[in-house]
Amino acid sequence: MNTQAATVVLAHGAWADESSWNKVANSLHSIGINTVTFSLPMSSLADDVAALDETLAAIQGPAVLVGHAYAGAVIAATRSDKVKALVYVAGLAPDEGETVAEVFNRYGHDDKAPALAPSDDGRIWLPAKAFETAFAPNATGEEQKALAASQRPISPACITVPVGTPLWKKVPAWYLVAQHDHMIPEQTQRFMAERMHARTRAFPVDHLPLITAPSLVVDVIVDSVRAIA
Repeated sequence: MNTQAATVVLAHGAWADESSWNKVANSLHSIGINTVTFSLPMSSLADDVAALDETLAAIQGPAVLVGHAYAGAVIAATRSDKVKALVYVAGLAPDEGETVAEVFNRYGHDDKAPALAPSDDGRIWLPAKAFETAFAPNATGEEQKALAASQRPISPACITVPVGTPLWKKVPAWYLVAQHDHMIPEQTQRFMAERMHARTRAFPVDHLPLITAPSLVVDVIVDSVRAIA
């Protein structure tokens, strides 16, 4: 593979941090694909896009952006002309004028989905039990405990602001549909993927395949890198 084709930038979702991408990043590095991760403050959508833009500024050449869950909204909000493709891993993809919350709630959630509301500190935390029941049920018990211990809460300011024209209207998109996702329903994922005209692959995986089925995530990312090479 042409290792200079593009740099892959991995953006983590809510209630996770950049370490959630470790398995995928290590696999991409092992096959010669330049890969970087970075931390989202999740204090507002604008702050998160600024963090992404700062990361992109340090990259030479084209980039493929990969967003998990909430980060799907972040990767589509940059205006960097370095970005040549977007990859969504059970990602949220609001259209112009929509909020993340609106598209997240477009279709009903199942009975394993956790109740989400701001806590006393104003941020939205995921209940510890939800890492086992909804967030990463296919992860090991040790992984679930680590995820719960290191979770990054999200501010309502990230998900209640209407977005501008999303980048997926200008660059090609790929979408990994997580069919056993208890956080973002499969129906919601398919709706977004179809609206984006994304190249879609569906697998019987949970909400966090970057940890529980990393090889599948790597395959989709590699497809995107090859397509723009």
